[in-house]
Amino acid sequence: MNSYLAGLGTGLSLILVIGAQNAFVLKQGLLRQHVFWVCLFCALSDAVLISLGVGGAGIIAAQAPVAMQVMRWGGAAFLIWYGARAFRAAWRGDTALRAGRGGGATLAATIGTVAALTWLNPHVWLDTVVLLGAVSASHEGAPFAAGAITASFLFFFALGYGARLLAPVFRRPRAWQVLDAAIGVIMWSIALGLILTG
Repeated sequence: MNSYLAGLGTGLSLILVIGAQNAFVLKQGLLRQHVFWVCLFCALSDAVLISLGVGGAGIIAAQAPVAMQVMRWGGAAFLIWYGARAFRAAWRGDTALRAGRGGGATLAATIGTVAALTWLNPHVWLDTVVLLGAVSASHEGAPFAAGAITASFLFFFALGYGARLLAPVFRRPRAWQVLDAAIGVIMWSIALGLILTG
């Protein structure tokens, strides 16, 4: 039980940081578009990566600098592109109108975006595979992994569906413009961090 709680606590502490993936889940929750599938995809992706880390893949990831460089530059390019889209949406101020119409991206396009934000992000790999893998060495592996995976499921579904509580605020187009601008800043900040490190 101690290892499970350690995994739960460590997983929550890592995932609570606002990042590209979390910002996307929040926005989908506010738009009420494909929320279940986005949350499930993020949680299952974390489950796979945490399992790899606890299973020892963290050592392999640490020994594969070329793979980390490819992820770093690919992730930075994607984040710059996605941030530019967010800034354009903030400038145009049409997100609220799209939310009200109930339109938006298809499920396939949405999953494609969240997949890139998840699997091309070296921070996700470092947190789940390398860091959680290293921390798990001082605990029982399976219970620790189960705790960290539970944290991911709890967090993503709470974020995705809890976003509805903010719906009254986001009835105003200005609120959407602020959110889109904030998402753009987050994406470009993470991209800049990826470019400057490594």
